[in-house]
Formats: sequence, structure tokens, C-alpha cells
Amino acid sequence: MTDPSTTHRVWRVGADIDTDALAPGAYMKFGIDEIARHCLQRVRPEFAAQARPGDVLVAGPNFGIGSSREQAAAALVRLGIAAVVAPSFNGLYFRNAFNVGLLLLTCAQAETLAEGERITLDPAAGRIGRVQGEPAELHCDAVPGFLLEMVQAGGLLNVLKQRKSH
Repeated sequence: MTDPSTTHRVWRVGADIDTDALAPGAYMKFGIDEIARHCLQRVRPEFAAQARPGDVLVAGPNFGIGSSREQAAAALVRLGIAAVVAPSFNGLYFRNAFNVGLLLLTCAQAETLAEGERITLDPAAGRIGRVQGEPAELHCDAVPGFLLEMVQAGGLLNVLKQRKSH
């Protein structure tokens, strides 16, 4: 999970980003490393090569629409993306994201965040802080503890393994 004092660089994409843009069908026969190298190539060709661990993807409404492919969330995890912030998410994508350890923040004001902006995340409190810009703080849906636990553990399978070993 993210430390509320850590800043993250924003990458912007638009509305209706589908799972084929995140995990292109042509690469689904390969492993997650290859799929991740092509993540968002249709809408942001430079994204996979230039994204850095800790960066945040900010999108318009309906993020993750399309098929139920888990690799669409796993590719962002492989690239080190700290979170996706959007006004709304496809239900299957939402479930898959947390299952693989990807933090999602539902934020009505997501689209006010600018490309390259630096932000802080406090998912438990439902807050996004801006290093510069107004408003200084955006409110989003707080992420429940059990979902934050999945993000911290790196996904549902890791949570289950931890519980089994105790």
C-alpha cells in the first residue's frame, strides 16, 4: 500500500479504457511480462516503457470495461503502478484488480488531476492530496480494510497463503 507521505506521478488516460487496451489480445498467449510491455500501447504508446514504480494512472469513467481478463489488472501491477484513480470502474475489473493487489480509488473528481502532477494517496481515509493545484485535496470512496489488506499482501492468493500459515 502507499505511504500517505509518498508522492506519485500522474499518467492520464480518457474514459472507457477497456481490458484490450490494458492487456492486448494479440499478446495474451505470452506471459504477464510480455503483456505488460504492451499495456495501453493503443492509447499511450510510451506508457509501458516510461511508467515507473509508484506512478498512478488517472482515467475517466468506465475504466476496465470489456472482457474479464485478469491480466488487464496484473499488467499494471507488473509495471509497478501504485493505483488507478477514476470516477467509475467496471465491476469485474474492480474485483480482478484487488484480487491481484492493484489499488483502485473511485473519485468523482479524478479528471481534475493533470498529466505529470504529483499526488499523495490515503485510500483508507478516501483522500488524494495534491502537491500543487486546487483543490488541495480530492475526496474519493474510502477503501475498506479487507481490500487494503489484499493490496498490501500483493493479492488475494497471498492473503489466503498468509492466513493458512498462521
